[in-house]
Amino acid sequence: MSERYSYEVTWSAEDVEYVGLCLEFPSLSWLAPTSDEALEGARELVSHCVEEMRRNGEEAPRPQEMEREAYG
Repeated sequence: MSERYSYEVTWSAEDVEYVGLCLEFPSLSWLAPTSDEALEGARELVSHCVEEMRRNGEEAPRPQEMEREAYG
């Protein structure tokens, strides 16, 4: 499911690296020297978090795309 989340990559002048972000997990980010690595790192981090949440009996956030479909 982590591939259905909304991701963004932006440049951080402060960190002098790209930052991978996920809309559904606003507290997570991944720094990397390239935009591709930042996106891949963010996806892997979200995937890990979703797995951990499931193992702990927690419900992961629904992807924004699924929310739009539900209210479409």
